[in-house]
Amino acid sequence: MFYWVKTPNWVSKIWPSLIWQMPAKRGDVYISFDDGPHPTVTPWVLKTLENYQAKASFFCIGDNVIKYPSVFQQVLAAGHTIGNHTYRHYNAWHVSKQQYVKDIQEAEILINSELFRPPYGKISPWLANSILRQTNVKKIVMWTVLSADFDTEISSEQVVNNVMNNVQPGSIIVFHDSEKAFPHLQKALPALLQHCQKMDWICKAL
Repeated sequence: MFYWVKTPNWVSKIWPSLIWQMPAKRGDVYISFDDGPHPTVTPWVLKTLENYQAKASFFCIGDNVIKYPSVFQQVLAAGHTIGNHTYRHYNAWHVSKQQYVKDIQEAEILINSELFRPPYGKISPWLANSILRQTNVKKIVMWTVLSADFDTEISSEQVVNNVMNNVQPGSIIVFHDSEKAFPHLQKALPALLQHCQKMDWICKAL
């Protein structure tokens, strides 16, 4: 499995219309979660964030919002930001542009947000333009640091290192509130929040 833990500078430069990081002011750090809501993992995440007075952004799958509406409402009630992560978690390379855009539109009925993150980070300039024209999406949010908590072939310690060695003010960090990622997340999220607290960095929602 190939992926970049830290997004190379040249990638963000050739894709300036996508959001890769935020302004590095006052030590703000932006934690995000993909693929939820999940009935066990998301409440744990919410409680952990609350313990550190941290805010985050949750890019939700429409189908999971339908399955776990009360958990979705917990995210909103806690004051976190939500984003669209498609309805069915489509891989953009495996479906037509029309089908992909329609899937985002279906998710919009459930997820009232102008933020969108493509599953697997897969998107093309042509698809991005179609999304911005045909949906309510105003900002396509990527990331600065990929925790790789989804990778079952690496250790939780490696996931912690992925984040801790690369986070800096302005970073957008990706975790997953999913069952597969949970073992890694249980170690990596508290480690990051403790680090931010020690550095006097503020964890904010997008």
